[in-house]
Amino acid sequence: MQNPPRIVLAGLSGGSGKTFVSIGLCRALARQGLAVQPFKKGPDYIDAAWLFHASRRPACNLDPFLLDRQVVAALFAERARTADISVIEGNRGLFDGKDVEGTCSTAELARQLSAPVILVLDATKMTRTAAAIVAGCKAFEPGLALAGVILNRTAGERHRAILTRCIEELAGVPVLGCLPKMTANPIPERHMGLVSDQEHGAREAALDAIADVVERCVKLDRVLDTARAAAPLAPTALVPWPERVCTPEQAPVIGYVHDAALWFYYPENLEALARAGAELRRVSLLSDEPWPELHGLYLGGGFPETQAAALSANVGIRSHVRALAEHGLPMYAECGGFMYLCRAVQLDDARHDLAGVFPLSTRLCAKPQGLGYVEALVEADNPFHPLGLRLSGHEFHYSACTETDAGSSLPPLALRMLRGHGMLSGRDGLLAGNVFASYTHIHALGAPHWAPAFVRAALRFRSGHGATPG
Repeated sequence: MQNPPRIVLAGLSGGSGKTFVSIGLCRALARQGLAVQPFKKGPDYIDAAWLFHASRRPACNLDPFLLDRQVVAALFAERARTADISVIEGNRGLFDGKDVEGTCSTAELARQLSAPVILVLDATKMTRTAAAIVAGCKAFEPGLALAGVILNRTAGERHRAILTRCIEELAGVPVLGCLPKMTANPIPERHMGLVSDQEHGAREAALDAIADVVERCVKLDRVLDTARAAAPLAPTALVPWPERVCTPEQAPVIGYVHDAALWFYYPENLEALARAGAELRRVSLLSDEPWPELHGLYLGGGFPETQAAALSANVGIRSHVRALAEHGLPMYAECGGFMYLCRAVQLDDARHDLAGVFPLSTRLCAKPQGLGYVEALVEADNPFHPLGLRLSGHEFHYSACTETDAGSSLPPLALRMLRGHGMLSGRDGLLAGNVFASYTHIHALGAPHWAPAFVRAALRFRSGHGATPG
């Protein structure tokens, strides 16, 4: 599509209701037969998963910190090309970025994509002040197209009428919807945001319930008109996907863990591995089904703490993963995947044994132990990241490393943190043979060396080791 219809849904802060509106809008428009392409601004897996189920199209993360401006534009254009409307959910407050200038904010992304912004505003216990807030947002930064407001948590018809008149007459911004106060959220929250889509017992019913509210309370035709009136999108280059490093006949098999414990993957990371030449096979740490022969293993993030007892009880898979690591299989683990490769995880008074690739454990804490964007310098040789590289990523973990086991020394750590927390003493990236594990998540299009390096490591393993142990 030459100029894809698009909107950005933004809030004043986290908890404003923008995820509720984004999910409901995606499902409501999809139920009308429209092809809805969801996007999530920023490093987020949970909201993106819900947006995928709401729209029935894989969500795509757009992040001005993890990805160059040209890559953001190209990725958006590629994913939006076949959609009737693209819905981009922002993160945090509209102007909140990584510094005083608001670098990498939702507003910055909206300007990059020439996308109109619809502000989701929590109107609890306010009327005329809401107009002042909207007027301030409208004028705060040049180049921002604030095209509408959706009011959340309104108290009744009189409240909604006063709010609408104040905002439209005093701020000059149309009100596109007024949502009531909800007695209960169909998708509850917990320590890392919304409950996982894989753990919700009535996912489709919850999504339809949210869409029902949005259909009743939001002017969908006005939202579509706003999206279709977006300014022309500047021409973009193609997405810089990696080139193949082997022929299809030579493709190494790289497994990726995807189950209720580990499922945090950017779709582009898996696509980059496939484009670089890998044959991807989905495997589970929770099932006792035998794994195929592998030449590499990718363990993403997730919620190993919620599945700790089941992970620990699956002794056969725990032993198999440890044997693969000892056999030299290239493994790349992020956050929850790293936790699984440790000796154990401590949850309150319960200790659950895990794979034991690394001689240390983790414990779940009440507050985040690492949160936000990270930058790190690669200071040790490893199969995945070149020495001396400045690596960009993000971390979000409630777990912390505990001391190494008695009689064991700490394995080398490849990353020196320039920004962020990491694992231990400002470092991240544990190494054990061909295993690399970190709290740092990366995006393959922001680290273009990663997927080809992973595939080459898998090719070397197959050439030098043959079959993996059964």
